[in-house]
Amino acid sequence: MTGLAVSAETAPVPTPTVATVLELFTSQGCASCPPADEVLEQFAKRPDILALSLPVDYWDYLGWKDTLANREFTLRQKAYANARGDRQIYTPQLIVNGRTHVVGSDRVAIEDALKAEMPLGVPMRMSMTADAIHVAIGPNVDPSAPKERKGTIWLALYKRHIDVPIRKGENQDRTLSYYNVVTKLRPIAMWRGDATKVDLPMSEYNQADADGCAVLLQAETVNGEPGEMLGAAFVEKGAEW
Repeated sequence: MTGLAVSAETAPVPTPTVATVLELFTSQGCASCPPADEVLEQFAKRPDILALSLPVDYWDYLGWKDTLANREFTLRQKAYANARGDRQIYTPQLIVNGRTHVVGSDRVAIEDALKAEMPLGVPMRMSMTADAIHVAIGPNVDPSAPKERKGTIWLALYKRHIDVPIRKGENQDRTLSYYNVVTKLRPIAMWRGDATKVDLPMSEYNQADADGCAVLLQAETVNGEPGEMLGAAFVEKGAEW
């Protein structure tokens, strides 16, 4: 956590504009995934949704090694399945607010999951200056939540749009488009229920050549697995879709 400045704040921050976090676990070696990648693009355009693509590596043996895959994303998907207790791991799998999973190409199921989800309860905002990304995380405002509620603050850097020509495997000779592709995901601090500010140096963002930067506030299960999303915010470069 070198280079971070974290401080407690007493003033509340505005109600979050991000109501839902969508995480799509996808693979270039999966013939069923391209429709889900296209669906994610539509949700990624909505300002009230943070839609992220997390390419996994467990289909690489089918003949094409995913050029965007990260082993950490595979482990994250497995951790979600362990937390739910259902062991359902597949592509394309979409996780809604860290809880519900649906087939990522099923727009109707996604819309139904969005309607069933309560908006994220912890207000967050982000801004960007020449030398830093500023994150403000509000206090816990959910009256039904435990008083000792805490969570992990995650930094996600992503590329808005990447086209990949596929030479082998189930999607051979196709050029696939990916949206909000996460290139780095790491924990940066803990949140313990109070209003908090975190300042991130711009160097990491610039070195990653990222188009967008998101911060996720996520609870953990008693076994340390990723749990429900508590809050989220993001900032992006000004390029249009």
